Amino acid sequence: MVNLANSLTILRILMAPVISILLVYRFWRLALATFLLAGITDALDGFFARSRAERTELGMILDPLADKLLLFAAFMPLVYLRRIPRWLFIIVVSRDLILIGGFLVLYIAIGKSTVSVSQMGKLTTGLQLATVLGTMLERVMGGVGPYLAPLMYVTAAITILSGLEYVLRGARFLSR
Repeated sequence: MVNLANSLTILRILMAPVISILLVYRFWRLALATFLLAGITDALDGFFARSRAERTELGMILDPLADKLLLFAAFMPLVYLRRIPRWLFIIVVSRDLILIGGFLVLYIAIGKSTVSVSQMGKLTTGLQLATVLGTMLERVMGGVGPYLAPLMYVTAAITILSGLEYVLRGARFLSR
């Protein structure tokens, strides 16, 4: 069912390639504005889903997918433009591919179609978004530069830890 919350999530998915294009062609201000708009739609879709009791199974699948697409769409050109180091991109993408593989294993093994998001997973997404946002803000306004390297190292560490946490949760679930 496509309700207001799901429509906002779909809009966020559609913004992902726009952000990539804007970044590749170095339209930094427009990319930043679009990225911020995507963040607002993320907050609004969650608000509407909860306040209007519009939580759907489709939304539970689309929302994290939209987050991943948005992050990938921003990370990829920022790595290409040498604003984010390749090693961080490899960590972020590897974790997500491992999680997708684990999800498929769980689905095939036990038919479970959804996995609850952990607090560490939410922190990981927040740090990854902050890394992208900080990188764009540095290019547009400056002043963020001294904080970017430490933020990237923390983002990498938490991304790795959350990936390990999900792998352990999946292994425990399979061993039942």
